[in-house]
Amino acid sequence: MLARLDARTIALVILAIAAATLAGAWASQMMGYLPCELCLKQRYAYYLGLPLALAAFFAAPVNARGARFLFALIALAFAANAVLAAYHSGVEFKWWPGPADCTGAYQGAGNAADFMKQLQQTKVVRCDEVALRIFGLSLANANIFISAAVAALASMGAGRVMRRG
Repeated sequence: MLARLDARTIALVILAIAAATLAGAWASQMMGYLPCELCLKQRYAYYLGLPLALAAFFAAPVNARGARFLFALIALAFAANAVLAAYHSGVEFKWWPGPADCTGAYQGAGNAADFMKQLQQTKVVRCDEVALRIFGLSLANANIFISAAVAALASMGAGRVMRRG
């Protein structure tokens, strides 16, 4: 089935996947599952991918070079996002430490003023604790597969533009 998709259809599929993934993230957030700092950073590829996929859709029939470039940017962004999601998954599994701002250990305060200052600077949502699992996967785990699939689709889209362009 994928062999039959042209570049414009691939751009629409990427657009749909990115929109659905963001909608799912926002819905879970509205249900009270607050994202950690790494979760928020993993959304950047989706925010970038939406307009790039739309631009690739319109560019594909008229500007092969431009469409290839757009698909390449999408592929790069989502490949990097898959790596970030894998890193986040490792933090969740406690295979390695995460960023200090969302996994750091509590450092005791010397006095009440220092304690109040620490409370204002401390983030509540930890990167090393899974807030929600769906079919046994954390959202970071699932994002590895989603981002890798979008990167592969974008690479395929660039190839399809080349053949037709």
